[in-house]
Amino acid sequence: MRETIHIYHTNDLHSHFEHWPRIRDFLKQRKQQHVMDGDSVYVFDIGDHVDRWHPLSEATLGLGNVELLNEAGYDAVTIGNNEGITLDYDDLNNLYKDAEFDVIVGNLLDQSSGRPDWIDTHRIYQTGRGGKIGVIGLTAYFKPFYEALGWNITSPIDELKRLVDELHPKVDMIILLSHLGIKDDEMIGEQFPEIDVILGAHTHHVLPVGKMVKGTMLGAGGKYGHYVGHVTIEVDTATKQIVEKKAVLYEQHELPSVEGEEEEILDWIRKGEKLLEQEITRLKAPLPVDWFQPSLLPDRLCAALVEWCSADCGFLNSGLLMDGLHEGAVTKQDLHSILPHPINPCMIWMKGAELKEIIKQTLNEDWPNLEVKGLGFRGKVMGRFVYYNIHFSNHDILIGDSPIEPSKMYKLALPDMFTFGHFFPDLQRLEKKYFMPEFLRDVLEWKLKQ
Repeated sequence: MRETIHIYHTNDLHSHFEHWPRIRDFLKQRKQQHVMDGDSVYVFDIGDHVDRWHPLSEATLGLGNVELLNEAGYDAVTIGNNEGITLDYDDLNNLYKDAEFDVIVGNLLDQSSGRPDWIDTHRIYQTGRGGKIGVIGLTAYFKPFYEALGWNITSPIDELKRLVDELHPKVDMIILLSHLGIKDDEMIGEQFPEIDVILGAHTHHVLPVGKMVKGTMLGAGGKYGHYVGHVTIEVDTATKQIVEKKAVLYEQHELPSVEGEEEEILDWIRKGEKLLEQEITRLKAPLPVDWFQPSLLPDRLCAALVEWCSADCGFLNSGLLMDGLHEGAVTKQDLHSILPHPINPCMIWMKGAELKEIIKQTLNEDWPNLEVKGLGFRGKVMGRFVYYNIHFSNHDILIGDSPIEPSKMYKLALPDMFTFGHFFPDLQRLEKKYFMPEFLRDVLEWKLKQ
């Protein structure tokens, strides 16, 4: 005889709730149907469900996302970097307090290097016909960020070796919930034949019918709820051997429509915005933004960033600010709407010769119109660069009133998105400090309150 096991999976929703009513109802209906058919069924999320660009996620610090996962009937999740490093220590510790599902993360330790009580490194699930499925979860190794927040994160591959060795004798199959990215997933498929299925995330890759790597099935569903993944596993109940593995993705626009879905989606936005309607200050005059011409608010934010970091100078791109601020009351909702990015302040130590070269690179005429995606940026275009305490005189670049001295050490403040090597590769290797958990909107709020 054969047993059919159904695994449904989502990943990298990033709080794009515009697709959630259909995803939720589809998962609940499918789960109910499979149970009625006598099949085993599990629903997993592979991380980055939370993203604080959405007002509900921001206002509830992710607790609203957990409510949605509960309602949809998830069995287990792992965390992504958006859960892990965009919340402060206590808020992540509190995030899953009402979860009705397992949280599986094999490589995260608390500030005392112990295992948080809300985490399992792995779980063993028993199917309707007595099969045992071992599930492991791993999250991306963003060591400097986790450490800045007080967490201890360990090597995912080292932990995987240990967990596979522990689990393999006890179970009939192993499933990995991997918020590591496609390259790591392919490498794991090559090196760990004991793992039967890897459900992937983080790099937003799309595998329409899965991908076999040396007998391991890889599945992944892109981002933003565009897809729901479904892996079907056929098992010989006598030998406990897997006979067949198949993967498919369902596109969200092909899922059955839900009555009142548009109103429900709007309600989540309105609920978050209402919770964020907390006045923080009043402006006597407006602070406008222009992405391509000099304007007040980017200059004010850049000055605040340098002061926050106690740096010598700083720069940022005006495209970070989605809009300006009007005269009168300013609320947390206003700041969230104009600075929705999960981007932290950063300070880098560098010699004057290096600083001069980086500043020269910001003068490229192509920057302002460049469309930017990822790295925490939730805007549209880069916009012009603005500077604080950096001046240009003829062919000289000055810090304050003095030309840059090539061998002198300087402290440069900037948004952390510029330190990951995509825009300025030389910044990756330099000594730096990330200021966490504060985002740029927190820095602006701090300055406006002054």
